[in-house]
Amino acid sequence: MGGARRRADVPRYLVLNRFDDEFGAYHRYLSDQSCALAYLTLADCVDVLDRDSALDTVVVPDLTLETVLPHARELHARHGGFQGVVGLSEYDVLTAARLRDELGVPGAPAALVRTFRDKPLMKRAVAAAGLRVPRFTELTADTTAQEVARATGFPLVLKPRSGAASHGVRVLEDLAQLQLVLDTLNPSERGGQQCEEYVQGDVLHVDGVRRAGRYHFVSASAYVNTCLDFAQGGRLGSYLLDDGPLRRRVIAFAAACLDALKLDDGAFHLELLRRADGELVFLEVGMRPGGARIPELHQELFGVDLMGEALRAALGLPPMAGPMDFQPPHGGGWVLVPEPPPLPSRVVSRTPLRGVVAEVYTETVPEVGDVFDGQGGYLRVGGSFRLRGAGQAEVRRAVLAVMERYEVTAEPAGVGD
Repeated sequence: MGGARRRADVPRYLVLNRFDDEFGAYHRYLSDQSCALAYLTLADCVDVLDRDSALDTVVVPDLTLETVLPHARELHARHGGFQGVVGLSEYDVLTAARLRDELGVPGAPAALVRTFRDKPLMKRAVAAAGLRVPRFTELTADTTAQEVARATGFPLVLKPRSGAASHGVRVLEDLAQLQLVLDTLNPSERGGQQCEEYVQGDVLHVDGVRRAGRYHFVSASAYVNTCLDFAQGGRLGSYLLDDGPLRRRVIAFAAACLDALKLDDGAFHLELLRRADGELVFLEVGMRPGGARIPELHQELFGVDLMGEALRAALGLPPMAGPMDFQPPHGGGWVLVPEPPPLPSRVVSRTPLRGVVAEVYTETVPEVGDVFDGQGGYLRVGGSFRLRGAGQAEVRRAVLAVMERYEVTAEPAGVGD
């Protein structure tokens, strides 16, 4: 704990922090505001915080509600109450909402935020508005494979009902595979799962910020491969859609989904699917900016700070910038290459592509000798590239070229590396 001092003269906000990079510099987003921040943070994420001007910085072993609630109550009492509580990570948005409820602090309540973390709840709300969602069923301790098969058919997708980044997601082809997986789950584990219809088509994503129930900023993009492919060791890319009928349809569909979920103010990352016949199908949505390289790409191409806008929306503060301040749509995209096998691994060689693929304007590639342990997720990867070009066709070709031409080789790493 450090920097403790009471500040009753300005609004005071509590921040849950698990970022160890520039996204943890929250004071940047509030430079025009007279306010004070207190932090509940993980130990390895302390250094990025502005501790010199903080009300308090409390290091906690984890950011679960059970761990942070006693600290939040103590800080709330010590500093005369908070006017807002925020957590920008997918894993913290609901905890922040539950803290707001517990402390009587303004902001989106847990009942609203839970629909953005619980996949059956969100699909149920979207379906109730007459929008297409995959057929799905929630698992209980007693759910049988036959009951799941009748509800969703095959193939189906088994996923944690509150998961993220495709962790624990499996595509199952038949009853035998489903039964085999169900047999490995204990009753409590089953209750944390859901199954849904596997819908074939192109996966798209819509990113932006809503204010007063309308888009403050919005973009639409198409994935090359899928997040599940990336979780299984494949390469993942994305490119922005050009303005046109498809982009307008996708953005309108996303707006209808967000209306159904009652998101008036906040950032979002929404994924949907376009079937071969053109039908749009809702997949899922997070009440936070997208991951991978989405925030950086949007900052560089559009001049919109999605993380900053998310923070300010969660705290009930005015936007950082108005729609007229954002740059016109550009062609752009990104590519992520997963950690190189065999894991754990040490990098032997890699092939930088900036200056080789013309559309690549920035890249991050590992150094020879860097060691990967398989826990890097979307952040510590085998290669990261951001691209810009004249439009979606050009950028899509470049995304495919990066995926094909980039090489990273590694050798097994020892336990002590």
